[in-house]
Amino acid sequence: MPDPLDAVSPLDGRYAGRTAPLRQYASESALMRARTRVEVAYLLALADEPGVPLELSDDERERCLAVAEGFDDEDARLVKTIETEGYEAFPATNHDVKAVEYLLRVRLADGLERVYPWLHFGLTSEDVTNLAYRLLVRGAVTEVLTPTLVAVRDRLADLAREHRATPMLARTHGQPATPTTFGKELAVYVARLDRGLGRLERATDELAGKLAGASGTYAAHVAALPDVDWRGFSRRFVEDLGLRHVPLATQVNPGDDLAAVFDALRGLDRVVVDLDRDVWLYVSMGYLDQRTVAGETGSSTMPHKVNPIDFENAEGNLEKAISDLDVLSAGVTNSRLQRDLSDSTVKRNVGAALAYCLLGYGKTRDGLEKLDPAVDAMRADLEAHPEVLAEAIQTVLRREGHADAYERVKALTRDRAVTLESLRAAIGELDVDPSVVDELQSLEPADYVGLAAELVDDLP
Repeated sequence: MPDPLDAVSPLDGRYAGRTAPLRQYASESALMRARTRVEVAYLLALADEPGVPLELSDDERERCLAVAEGFDDEDARLVKTIETEGYEAFPATNHDVKAVEYLLRVRLADGLERVYPWLHFGLTSEDVTNLAYRLLVRGAVTEVLTPTLVAVRDRLADLAREHRATPMLARTHGQPATPTTFGKELAVYVARLDRGLGRLERATDELAGKLAGASGTYAAHVAALPDVDWRGFSRRFVEDLGLRHVPLATQVNPGDDLAAVFDALRGLDRVVVDLDRDVWLYVSMGYLDQRTVAGETGSSTMPHKVNPIDFENAEGNLEKAISDLDVLSAGVTNSRLQRDLSDSTVKRNVGAALAYCLLGYGKTRDGLEKLDPAVDAMRADLEAHPEVLAEAIQTVLRREGHADAYERVKALTRDRAVTLESLRAAIGELDVDPSVVDELQSLEPADYVGLAAELVDDLP
């Protein structure tokens, strides 16, 4: 790898360590490896298909599999050399998929030259590439992004359960509002993440592959071997890779399935950005304490500062991810007539979009691990705003049949300083049954949280 300090993108520079888990799914080498896997699997499937005059012994099959399974950095460099410079008898292809085919010829020489005609037999490059990309996206989502998101979700769930009954002043439009509990507010995000993760899982399960030749008609296959059930072969081959089969396509696989994955990720990113901003505000309000890290500097001039930089970093990276995912979602579904390469260029940026997602999720997770709810500060702020009981008072008065309840309580609490004592004194002057007066005067802001704690208990 080049020196990260020389990297053009922060993904391979400043954040190289954090994005490293995606290299096996999102790098150029990963794409070469996935294409090699598809090409070898296709060769072996041809050998298994009745009517295809190709037979492979067990040892020969093992040798072919070893090329795919053992694909390493040397193989990747050789593919690039074949593409850009040429290698031995092969001139420069200026074509990345053809370079993979020639790599297989190099690796299968000295004994398996007879399989050369069957490498990439009847295929167009998109048959290989559409399958490779979907295998990579599926792996990146299930093995890297989802576990990181689940870690965020689980940390939130733990905090929600621990503080299910911790009272907290709510703020609607930024103004003091009906109290809630800290646990319930975090539980809302847990539920949103659960729904988003469900959408992402369903979208990933629906990733689908195409294998039907240059215009999606199996024309070359049928011309060469008309008696083979190529439609059945294609379906079985794609499904054996763990993907759904696309029976109708042009040269390209319509990218609706990929777009669904990108849309699901974009929705999750919006949830996490919303979380990051709320947590940032809770920190600024003193509701959350940040644990300090020895030796860490918060400000170059103000020694006292501990900034919520994890959440700020997460927000910025996720906004970049959302923008990139939007471009990807639109770009992968477009193709002029049967084929053009605009989508190919777009797809080469899939790794960057996923990397920005990973950065955002990871920074959010790191930030949450450093937080401690400031329970006393939450309670003190809540007790400083007894006017939030106005809702309860006017609602009880409505129950008692007072049509002007809202207006009466509004006059008692709006545009004036309200203390709990003054509020109780005003309640004592209401023309209501003494039992109702006692009921209203017993109200405490910290107790006016409804079923918030029970709602947290509904978390799976």
